[in-house]
Amino acid sequence: MIDSAEDLRRYRQADATAHGIESWTWRRRFSGQSRDRVLRFQRRLRLLEYLTNRRPGPALVLRIRLAVLWRVHARHAERLGFTIPPNTFGPGLCLVHYGTVTVNPDARIGADCRVHPSSSIGRDEHGAPWIGDGCFVGPGARILGPVTLGSHVIVGANAVVKDSFGDHAVLAGVPARQVSERATRADVH
Repeated sequence: MIDSAEDLRRYRQADATAHGIESWTWRRRFSGQSRDRVLRFQRRLRLLEYLTNRRPGPALVLRIRLAVLWRVHARHAERLGFTIPPNTFGPGLCLVHYGTVTVNPDARIGADCRVHPSSSIGRDEHGAPWIGDGCFVGPGARILGPVTLGSHVIVGANAVVKDSFGDHAVLAGVPARQVSERATRADVH
């Protein structure tokens, strides 16, 4: 959770690094490239998280700034196909490119996760997923219900995960089952 300006800088730098970008330049701010548009969305999401979690502050100014930021965030999310609420992802998020990505507000995803388009991380009547650090969610993957996935888990393309798995699992199929185990984070990316 982003509680300070230092956290905001750390999260934004981790997100840029996950996208392979060393520094945020003015050119990237106005670029039409897919990676830059996605990273702009993520930077705005992080600012929204910071302002939402920040206490105290000038009430009227903060409310106006939050209202404008929510509106801009919603329009940008709609254009890119993202439904990602604040405070669900840890630092180092990498949304590979725009396309439908849906995340439930109750889900919690750790640091350094890579998410591909057409993915859903959603809840059912029993709860929402908790996903560890360094995870990879392939295109079209669905992670549903109160499942817990350990760190460095790979969820393959079009897999439907409804059970919990430990660290370093490689999941595939409908319903998902563990097909292999990876030893290092380098294998995930």
